[in-house]
Amino acid sequence: QVLLVESGGGSVPAGGSLRLSCAASGYIYSSNCMAWFRQAPGKEREGVAYIWFGGGGTNYADSVKGRFTISRDATRSTVYLQMNSLKPEDTAMYYCAATGGAYCSMDPQKIRYWGQGTQVTVSS
Repeated sequence: QVLLVESGGGSVPAGGSLRLSCAASGYIYSSNCMAWFRQAPGKEREGVAYIWFGGGGTNYADSVKGRFTISRDATRSTVYLQMNSLKPEDTAMYYCAATGGAYCSMDPQKIRYWGQGTQVTVSS
């Protein structure tokens, strides 16, 4: 069993920055993948970025490339999402996720573990 707890959300003006953190408890294998998803009101949950927990390889949604950076501290079982140049359309509930297996995915259907979410609001 893996427990994910997010923190770091908040309200910022457009162009601002936030850093989200996700602390994982339970056993995270080096071959596992962790990710950030987001869901805006009335919209489907979408993948933002993922990272291989052991090797650090990453992938990003086109909408956030060049603005967001996902990273991890394997010694602390923590994943981060640094968000710069935030836009109003980035407003959403952000969820930390873990696939629980040796694969990465931006498909919410393939995620086994979810955090409770942290709200990010970007004002124009």
